[in-house]
Order: sequence, then structure tokens, then C-alpha cells
Amino acid sequence: MSEYNNTILEMKDLYVGYYRDLNILQDLNIKVEKGKITTILGANGVGKSTTLKAIYGFLKPNDGDILIDGQSVLGVPIHERISLGLAYIPQQPGVFRHMSVQENLEVGAWTFRKDKKRLKQKLEENYERFPILRDKRKQKTGELSGGQQRMVEIGRTLMTDPKIILVDEPTAGLAKLLSAEVYRMLTNLRDDDGLTILLVDQEIRQALKISDYVYVLELGRNKYEGPASDFHDLEKAFWVG
Repeated sequence: MSEYNNTILEMKDLYVGYYRDLNILQDLNIKVEKGKITTILGANGVGKSTTLKAIYGFLKPNDGDILIDGQSVLGVPIHERISLGLAYIPQQPGVFRHMSVQENLEVGAWTFRKDKKRLKQKLEENYERFPILRDKRKQKTGELSGGQQRMVEIGRTLMTDPKIILVDEPTAGLAKLLSAEVYRMLTNLRDDDGLTILLVDQEIRQALKISDYVYVLELGRNKYEGPASDFHDLEKAFWVG
């Protein structure tokens, strides 16, 4: 078992469920290294999305611990986790379709909306990162392609300067070409911005291409883990018998 030397996010002996006596996650242990893409894979219903919801604060663990930079965040409300550098991109697109691209981005700056200088700076950073959004900044977001809407969603998330981004099924419902665009965006966030990403995905081959480290879950428990390069035998890795 590989040990990270630069762990920024950790789940220790985690038990989580939607009911007190029914745990979806059972004794889950995951470490996420700073500046890397760590991916959680597994069949439907094994607890991948549940893991992200527990980290972000939507679900309260029944046992175990969650640490950011070595600090336990159990009992810490979501807005304080955000201030610690945590961000969450859910599976279902969360853009405001009838608002313009720029208005959507500005929603991400709600906590510092009165700081016009900072707001302008963060908008400019996103337009430099995603030039097509500058061209479409006045257009209604609902008129964009699925990949561009994901771009807006990621841009809005980046307005708060997160250190860790939780990403749930980023290409769900997208065509293959648009999916490739989203994976490029995630790779660039790691390589160009140095961000840490914890990714949940069912697009196994694509996820493995961009990941640094992989965990495979089975029935809410750790089944396999290792560098992404070790997961060439996909059939073996995802056989749940």
C-alpha cells in the first residue's frame, strides 16, 4: 500500500449512511495528495458520490474522520469548509441557464461581491483560462454546449480560489467529444493551476488516463488502490464477482 507524503485530504475509518444504522461507506480509508488527481472508481451504488457528499458536509459520518491539511472537519459547516479551500462540482449541471455566463461566474464570488477589484481579477483569470467564455460572457448559459456549461461551472467554482475540488461524474450525459474537452480542463487545472482534484467517475478508461492515483470501492469498502499506471487490467480491477 502506497503512503502519500503530501496528503491534503484524508478519510480515516469512515462510516457514512443516509440512516444511522445503515452505512453505505464502511471503514473507508482514502488519502488525496496535493496537486494530484485522485480518482474513486467502482460500480453503481458502492458509495462513490456518498464519499464526496460526506467530505463536503452534506452527510454526517456515523464514525471515522475527515481531515483537510491534518485538521478534522467533522462538525464544520459547509461554508467554513469552503473557506478552508474545499469546492464541490456535483454530477448534475448546476448552472443558471437563464443567466448570462458572466452572471453565473459572479455567483461564485458571492462572498466577496462587494470587492469590485477582486471580482474583476477573478473574472479575468477565468476568461484567460477559458477564452471562449470571454466571447460568450453576455450569452445565456443555457444556450451553450454541454461542455461549455461545464466550463462555466468549473469557472464559477474557481472564483473562490479552492485548493481541493471534489468532482462527481463530470462527463455524465455528454457526447464523447465534449467529454474529452472536460477531461482536458481537469488535467489543466492540475498541471497549470496546481489544484488538487478528487474525482468520482464511471468513465474508467478516460479517468485512468488523467489520474495519478486510484481507489476502487466495493460495497462501500476499499477494494484496490494504487497508481493509475497499475490499473491496466481493467477487467480484473472492476470485477466485483
